[in-house]
Amino acid sequence: MARTDQYTNRQKAAILLIALGPDVASTVYHHLREDEIEDLTLEIAALRRVESLDRSSILKEFHELAVAQDYITQGGIEYAREILQKALGTDRAIAIIDRLTASLQVRPFEFARKANPSQVLGFIENEHPQTIALVLSYLDAPQASAILGALPALLRTEVARRIATMDAMSPEVVMTVERVLENKLSQTASPDSMNVGGLDAIVQIINGVDRATEKSILEQLEENDPELAEEIKKRMFVFEDIVFLDNRAIQRIIRDIEQADLQLSLRTASEDVQEAIYRNMSKRMVETFKQDMEFAGPVRLRDVEDAQQRIVAQIRQLEEMGEIVITRGGGDDILV
Repeated sequence: MARTDQYTNRQKAAILLIALGPDVASTVYHHLREDEIEDLTLEIAALRRVESLDRSSILKEFHELAVAQDYITQGGIEYAREILQKALGTDRAIAIIDRLTASLQVRPFEFARKANPSQVLGFIENEHPQTIALVLSYLDAPQASAILGALPALLRTEVARRIATMDAMSPEVVMTVERVLENKLSQTASPDSMNVGGLDAIVQIINGVDRATEKSILEQLEENDPELAEEIKKRMFVFEDIVFLDNRAIQRIIRDIEQADLQLSLRTASEDVQEAIYRNMSKRMVETFKQDMEFAGPVRLRDVEDAQQRIVAQIRQLEEMGEIVITRGGGDDILV
């Protein structure tokens, strides 16, 4: 498995999702947190060429870890080690178990470290001072400082005292408090949960999720990497995708856009796109339209592409206004 050593765990996850294809990857996205979606999206967009042997090794590694995890669920780590030793040999089994157990060693209150200080403050400020002290002791210093500073003066002093005098606490108690608070956060926070390689892969996946998830991903990317977000948006609905619009939407587009842009755009369009446009025009309009295109003479390819981009931008604007529907996955676009 040495071929995979050059990749980080996030890169491996991105390569795995790309290999699984956009449909499966879109489904996986629905089970991830917002920050995980953002991290994976950035990794997928940054990926370039991946050797087929590397991809195969990563898929094999994932399969082995998944099988080992299943064995652990059935009978614990020792049971998993015994089964894997019989199937793969001692060295291979030890390597898999070590990798898996390392991935399972997550610091307590990881969910709180990923939240904003104000969010954490909101769900712990009414807890017992000892509970607040326990949580803050596991957070990163800047985050804990912000939360401590926002507490009422008397409570702040008491929490600080308890942190300073806190003794070792049993893992069972820590896990119990963590579980209770995580459940509390999940109930009070608004969940927006809703990759071959590079932009094309992530565009396919985002096109497969529902509108709310797409909006959430793009808004997060716009904050952290505006240029990447703009590139993704440009590719999400391409000119050739007009064939997937319903007749009413196409008629609205024909009515709203500049006729000069429409004539330019169809010069390099596929027969399917031309047919989709023409069947939503009157017979007389089609004849006039084709004559105007013929008499216009040669045009620059760049002008054609610019016209297509302007039309795509207008289509996305109409969708954002709720004037037309672009069919997506996720069951979000139901017409009644």
